[in-house]
Amino acid sequence: MKVHFVAVCGTGMGSLAGLFQEAGHEVSGSDTAYDPPMGPALRSWGVRCLEGFDPSHLEPRPDLVVVGNVCRRDNPLARAAIDGGLAYTDMAHALATHVLEGRAPLVVAGTHGKTTTTALCAWLLHDTGREPGFLIGGLPRNFDRSFRLGATRRRLAASGETVMGVSRATPFVVEGDEYDTAFFEKTPKFWHYRPEVAIVTSVEHDHVDIYPDEASYLAAFAGFLERVPAHGLVVAAAADPRVRQLVREHARCEVTWFALQDDDTGDVNPEWLVAPAVAGPTGQSFDLFVGGQNARRFALAVPGRHNLRNAVAALAACAQGYGVPLDDLRTALARFEGVRRRQEVLGTPGGVVVYDDFAHHPTAVDETLRALRSRHPAARLLAVFEPRSATACRAMHQQAYAHAFDAADRVLLAPRGRALTGADALDLDRLVADLGARGRGGRGARGRRRRRRARRPAGAW
Repeated sequence: MKVHFVAVCGTGMGSLAGLFQEAGHEVSGSDTAYDPPMGPALRSWGVRCLEGFDPSHLEPRPDLVVVGNVCRRDNPLARAAIDGGLAYTDMAHALATHVLEGRAPLVVAGTHGKTTTTALCAWLLHDTGREPGFLIGGLPRNFDRSFRLGATRRRLAASGETVMGVSRATPFVVEGDEYDTAFFEKTPKFWHYRPEVAIVTSVEHDHVDIYPDEASYLAAFAGFLERVPAHGLVVAAAADPRVRQLVREHARCEVTWFALQDDDTGDVNPEWLVAPAVAGPTGQSFDLFVGGQNARRFALAVPGRHNLRNAVAALAACAQGYGVPLDDLRTALARFEGVRRRQEVLGTPGGVVVYDDFAHHPTAVDETLRALRSRHPAARLLAVFEPRSATACRAMHQQAYAHAFDAADRVLLAPRGRALTGADALDLDRLVADLGARGRGGRGARGRRRRRRARRPAGAW
């Protein structure tokens, strides 16, 4: 099949194009630029890359056109495909129809932790011999790319062994994005993935450009949970009150809960419980309790309490959803290396450890900085933050950002990445003042540097 991707250079679209190429299709794509890392990657995978959105890119006529959700209604190439009567679809439907059919999808949803938890699930299933397919919204360090087709359907069909009605031989791990699908399909992407096993890591109002209030955001997750079949499994965060309410009201299948030992889980008694043990510069360890029984100590190379939650969610999904023995998962987890742009070390110039992280929501910023503080408890921690996402640039989290940097010694703020004005825009000058009042010495685009005396530990910067 000849498939053309419109706006192919996005993270999700580019990975799906690579997945179609791996499946044996003839794949081409159009975009305005092919910057690294996705541009060179697409060419290395054999995808034919065309610049711009000229309708001539649809000659010779493809069998299918996949339109990215960044495309507007007036995109000339998308418009030519639709008006010309070509078969067209969006990323979510293309994945569901041409890749997930005949599989047992494991879909990871949630405001925070999706990418890392998806990478964890893919790695745990891969390292224990399950040959999963996967599509991840970031580059997992254990793999050379963010996608894999997995075991062939012919081999999958030879296996009849099931767990809860789910074939052990057919996992496909998907990062379930709640963002809308396309200009012609305004439903959330993750509604279309038909999960047999679903993880919900957290629910906190985000993507304010398409979800104007919390109610609309919660409705997206309600619809996701309602799409998990009765024979499926939901693995849910017991410490999140919104998750507890959504799961109780909308899940119609078996539910298993996870948490850290000191989490407030309301009236839920989590079956999967983590007791943090030791944290240090090379990672952390924890004791895992399943159904009240100690399942031995586990090691995890990536820091932070939020990553302990990500890890236990992945362990529960793989063990309970796909029947992987815990001893095998324990060995695999110790070899998990994390995801690029998630506390990724860029270098150590002059002995200063420089990290890059994708965190933009205030909760994610707070958790990331606390994780780095646990890894470097004696060092000075400088946070450099650029508000770029639709959520980060708006005033809705103004007060939350004032507290999100508490683990840092000092904060530098870059200008907003979006041209917003008025009461809807994040007020950087006010944030600088609030950070200064909390002793964080913030400096903003127009803010003044606040002098602050701090101890300089030996070997720190």
